[in-house]
Amino acid sequence: MTIGLETLDLARIHEEALLTLVLPNDLPATRQAVVRRAGVFFAEAITPIEKTHRIAHEANADLKKMIRTLNERSADLAASNRELQRQITQRKAMEESLRRSQQHYGQLLAQSIHMQEQLRLLSRQLLSAQEQERKVISRELHDVVAQTLTSINVRLANLKKEALSNTKGLDRKIARTQRLVEKSVNVVHRFARELRPAVLDDLGLIPALHTFLKGFRHETGIRVSLSAFAAVEQVNGDKRTVLYRVAQEALANVARHAQASRAEVKIQKLDDAVCMKIRDNGKGFHEESALRAKRGKRLGLLGMRERLDMVGGKFSIESAPGRGTTILAWIPLGQASKAL
Repeated sequence: MTIGLETLDLARIHEEALLTLVLPNDLPATRQAVVRRAGVFFAEAITPIEKTHRIAHEANADLKKMIRTLNERSADLAASNRELQRQITQRKAMEESLRRSQQHYGQLLAQSIHMQEQLRLLSRQLLSAQEQERKVISRELHDVVAQTLTSINVRLANLKKEALSNTKGLDRKIARTQRLVEKSVNVVHRFARELRPAVLDDLGLIPALHTFLKGFRHETGIRVSLSAFAAVEQVNGDKRTVLYRVAQEALANVARHAQASRAEVKIQKLDDAVCMKIRDNGKGFHEESALRAKRGKRLGLLGMRERLDMVGGKFSIESAPGRGTTILAWIPLGQASKAL
């Protein structure tokens, strides 16, 4: 069976062995009878083996077929498992990406809400500051300019009466009246400079800053220096206005809070940007506490930051208690600014 012999092959081998080894000397008739009986015996003996062999062969064929089918199904299952694993991995990656996106958008939403709250607070503070400024201007106009003009009008009426009867001392009285007029003019000019300095539009940023710093030194006693590159005057008007207002507000904070004796304003060109640095030798402060401060103390910082943001610029503060304060304003040269 191992070498592939069939039943008939075994029968022939059996018959030849009988003829050659068992019955070599018997008569032909006797040999034929013995061979016939041996054949019957062999056939009866081999039949169960043949049936078993056939059944085993058929079972083996069925088993091979089942194994082949099982292998095919195993291959299909393995491919399905690989596809399922790939889908699971892809789904996990998508879930992780979605989780990170949700976290990122959550942070953006929180930042947006915080910025909106800051803008609302800034708007309220700006309105309050605007109203307070109007009150100050109104009071100054009423208490100083209006009263001075009324006094001038009274003096002129008296001068008119005195000129008809007595001219003695008339020149001195006219001189006092002229001083009152000059005082009123100076007050009006001061208001005009605070609201919008004409020199900024007529002569440029550097002369406007020189004029402002001269008045600042006179009013506060704080020594302040200015250095700038001439080409800054080529920057468009909106950006020059922002630089002027930031310098104005920063030095106002120095006068109000820093307790400084010196300050420095430095404007320089860095790559494709204008950088203005305002530094003082005052008492300094904690940056985070200043940004969390209420109302007026915070309004100046937020106002400077908002002005710079309108022209695509950046704003930063460097300060520490006892080490003074440095304010940095950075404005790109090539980027178009938003309307102020």
